[in-house]
Amino acid sequence: MTDILMPALSPTMEEGVLAKWHVKVGDTVKAGDVIAEIETDKATMEVEAVDEGTITAILVAEGSEGVKVNTPIARLAEEGGSAAPAPKAAQSPQPQSPPLGGRQAAQPPEGGKSEPIAPPSAAPQPLPPRGGEQGARVFASPLARRLARDAGLDLSTLKGTGPHGRIVKADVEAAGKGGARPAVSPVTAAASGIEARKVQSLADMGIPDGSYDLIPLDGMRKAIARRMVGSIQTVPHFPLFIDCEIDALLAARARVNTGLESRGIKVSVNDFVIKAAAMALKRVPEANASYSPEGIAMHHNADVAMAVAIDGGLITPIIFKAETKSLSQIAVESKDLAKRARDKKLKPEEFQGGTFSVSNLGMFGIKAFSSIINEPQGAIMSVGAGEQRPVVKNGQLAVATVMTVTLTCDHRVVDGAIGARFLQAFKPLIEDPVTMLA
Repeated sequence: MTDILMPALSPTMEEGVLAKWHVKVGDTVKAGDVIAEIETDKATMEVEAVDEGTITAILVAEGSEGVKVNTPIARLAEEGGSAAPAPKAAQSPQPQSPPLGGRQAAQPPEGGKSEPIAPPSAAPQPLPPRGGEQGARVFASPLARRLARDAGLDLSTLKGTGPHGRIVKADVEAAGKGGARPAVSPVTAAASGIEARKVQSLADMGIPDGSYDLIPLDGMRKAIARRMVGSIQTVPHFPLFIDCEIDALLAARARVNTGLESRGIKVSVNDFVIKAAAMALKRVPEANASYSPEGIAMHHNADVAMAVAIDGGLITPIIFKAETKSLSQIAVESKDLAKRARDKKLKPEEFQGGTFSVSNLGMFGIKAFSSIINEPQGAIMSVGAGEQRPVVKNGQLAVATVMTVTLTCDHRVVDGAIGARFLQAFKPLIEDPVTMLA
């Protein structure tokens, strides 16, 4: 018997939704067969079988939410093996450990249905301290560390229930609900902000029950809320605004698209923006950087993420090494990424990371706006609608198509002077796009 575990489809994934089963009990599968679909916070991904055998039990029902990574979701009897229950631990020379998810499922009885059993009462033994020294490292997940910091809890006082005694989210939440908590300093309390407040029901805030329809939060909306709250609380940010005249860009775009018509390629204004941003980042490399506690990361390439609105939220697929790509390449790639983003078919590596972001709301008629920084990136550029405005040229009043661009900077890495130099490099590229084609 082999347990099929809930996979981690990205480095930060801790739980997901088991959206759909493609198999049922009794089906025979081979390695590479798609057996299920898992919804993460950003995409729906297919899970493939890694072994051959027969599905003997479905342990997690289709549509289940909050399924933890490494939780057994099904059971497989390998080809040539027996579907009978495994021998009891007492009959085996070696005691059997529960699966990595911290939960063990019972073997299905003869002709019966598999039911999960509770984990053993004794918590797993923690890993020994490194070097046997006092004050050794506390083993905890990154999320548990952040939650403990926000709640003012000392991790060294908590008992972990994760694999090998690792402290996980549930341990921190349990400690926060019961028992005394260490005093939280005013600075810590202020920094924890929105997440530290108790959220009241809508009825408590004067909105009567029955006057609204409540749409449950899906994984994507929860992730967006968590990341944006974290960003706005921890990143000291500021905006810089600049106006760009884009009449020459619109004329160049028309000529470029005429030349590409036979190839079925159409370049958008946003493709020009991505290309210009990438070239400006290479000319002002200090803006193509990320803050970390260890130092400032100066990125070798301009990996530009573009914001794409999808059902239920937002995702930022990345044009990698955008400075090396032609406008036609960026146009083809951006169109493909946007389509697969809306279909939730992106791979995690296609939307995680990036060194800079571009968010464009011009197509909605938004004149100007500022965006929240997508950590760990050092800046994000917000692009408004191009509109005809009165301008003064050589002392004379004229009309030009003007687009307002806002650069939101992480002041820890991109200060005002660096942000201004970046916009000084970006503006002439947009206003005279022939320089991008040279």
